[in-house]
Amino acid sequence: MRNVGFLYLRLVILKSNFVNVVIYDPPQVRANFLPLSFTRPLADMRIGILRIVEKWEKRLGLRLSYKTEDYLQEKFPLVLTEDTLFINACVCPTDALAAAVKQLQPGHFISSKGQVLAYRQSADQEHVWEEPVLVLQRNWDLFRNNGAEIRNDFNLLTQGRKSAGIQDVHTRTYAEHQIFVEPGVKIRAAILNAEDGPIYLGANSEVQEGAIIKGPFALGEHAVVNMGGKMRGDNTIGPYCKVGGEVSNSILFGYSNKAHEGFMGNSVIGEWCNLGADSNTSNLKNNYSNIKVYSYPDHQLIDSGLQFCGLVMGDHSKCGINIMFDSGTVVGVNANVFGVKYSPKFIPSFSWGDIENLTTFQLDKAYEIAGRMMARRNLELTEIEKRILWQVYQLEVR
Repeated sequence: MRNVGFLYLRLVILKSNFVNVVIYDPPQVRANFLPLSFTRPLADMRIGILRIVEKWEKRLGLRLSYKTEDYLQEKFPLVLTEDTLFINACVCPTDALAAAVKQLQPGHFISSKGQVLAYRQSADQEHVWEEPVLVLQRNWDLFRNNGAEIRNDFNLLTQGRKSAGIQDVHTRTYAEHQIFVEPGVKIRAAILNAEDGPIYLGANSEVQEGAIIKGPFALGEHAVVNMGGKMRGDNTIGPYCKVGGEVSNSILFGYSNKAHEGFMGNSVIGEWCNLGADSNTSNLKNNYSNIKVYSYPDHQLIDSGLQFCGLVMGDHSKCGINIMFDSGTVVGVNANVFGVKYSPKFIPSFSWGDIENLTTFQLDKAYEIAGRMMARRNLELTEIEKRILWQVYQLEVR
């Protein structure tokens, strides 16, 4: 369906005076977002309630295409015309910036602190953006800025609209004017506190009995907060996710599960991941020093400058019960690990087995397990997605 949509977009552009808009991955920073960017363009990452591309599309009123790695373009197509406006995918827009981008003329570009935010064709006329703007530089910038982006997206999505409201008499709310409930939401005997930030509950999502939610918080469509779940603030639980236990300042992109007891803090989890029961992430060293994190471009651990940093996990990765992730752990794509000791700080893509004795996860088995998990959501692993995973396998294993 994505390709059909872009075919329609191409026809609209060719038959109209609309400016074609492309959101592009800056090559110099793309590797900083691995392993999340192995399987998606940077614009397809979720921060706040929305993906970055959605933030732009809603403000511009246009469908955007992507300029990303060649092996991703089949799933995320690129549309080019003689007059194309390009937007830096690391930029999280404001209303004012989106309005300025709309007015950008051919040959002009907008910059901030030496970074290009957007340009139109062969641009040599600079406009310096003086207002504050969020330009992401590292994968940990996602959780660091998540609370602020929840607030921004909440205002964007709810302005001029009326919440469906909370009908359950056994649910307690604080600052209910800061809670927005989409149609089809089910809430039972929960506590929702929006005094410190808004709470957004997506269409057909569910908050089960005994859950405690503190804003800022975003729950995607059809996602579930399980019984007794403790959501401590600055959390985004993406579409079709299931979450439980204790979660703080974390993002689950979508279709992933951390359904059981255990703590997760200052973390980013890709799509189609599963964390086993009582798995925990450390997000603070017991000597309170900065946390070192594996950097793909540097091929080594680097000082993140952060006192709080938990887990970054790529798509389709899974862990067994009782796994203990050390602070600043990075897990690649399609890893499947288990064991009872602290994980290493870096687990490469397609790793399989006990965390003390990892081997290579065979590609056909990885496809099989991914397909089984996706079938639980009535979806299938497409040939296009298999080709993306194959490419990651070639990059990481071969």
